[in-house]
Amino acid sequence: MNKRMNACIKVLVAVIATMPMLTALATEPGQPKTWSIKADYIEACSCSAFCSCYFNTGPEGGMMCEFNNAVKIAQGHVGDVKLDGKKFWLSGDLGGDFTKGMKSAVVTFDTGTSQAEKDAIMYLIQKVYPVTWKEVNMDEAPITWEKSGMNGHAKLGDKGEVVLEGIPGPDGKQARLDNVKYWGAQKNSGFYLAYGTHHYKGFGHDYSLEKRNGFFIHIESEGNVEN
Repeated sequence: MNKRMNACIKVLVAVIATMPMLTALATEPGQPKTWSIKADYIEACSCSAFCSCYFNTGPEGGMMCEFNNAVKIAQGHVGDVKLDGKKFWLSGDLGGDFTKGMKSAVVTFDTGTSQAEKDAIMYLIQKVYPVTWKEVNMDEAPITWEKSGMNGHAKLGDKGEVVLEGIPGPDGKQARLDNVKYWGAQKNSGFYLAYGTHHYKGFGHDYSLEKRNGFFIHIESEGNVEN
């Protein structure tokens, strides 16, 4: 992960360039100057457990890393736009060479998310993921997010789903990977490991995977809104 982030942070964040609303949100006259996010993830991808993307500049096999991230914001805001309890979903493919930018992402907002909330979520996404995407699409669908013990389940309308089956450690508790950076997040709880069975179809993506890499993670970040 460290190598990947070091390489990707060197390039411009294409999401900002392709979505002017993020810049507008950050420069609105009189807007409060802070942002923060505390969020919980149900995440799965096409790599084997544990995903090698967090330690390298390319995915397992060197071709693709197809992913589904179901995100529930525990607490968050951008300026005066509050996001507590909001959910969003990230799908797509990281591609094969992270030093040249990520391939494609789809951001899906939970049904009922207002435009101001969507703009704020997009702002937070580019803070957590400070990388270049060759293509970014946006969508809207109902999102469910559930965790029970070591297991989890998230559903994206009729477009995607993630089922996590927790991996126990030698003490019977869920295996956890600590002291590994999660993208641009300033803090994380550690990666609580699981096998992920998941699928997604839309915007040119169509994948269905069983018993691949998965995990739960809680992340936190905060800062000042740039002018």
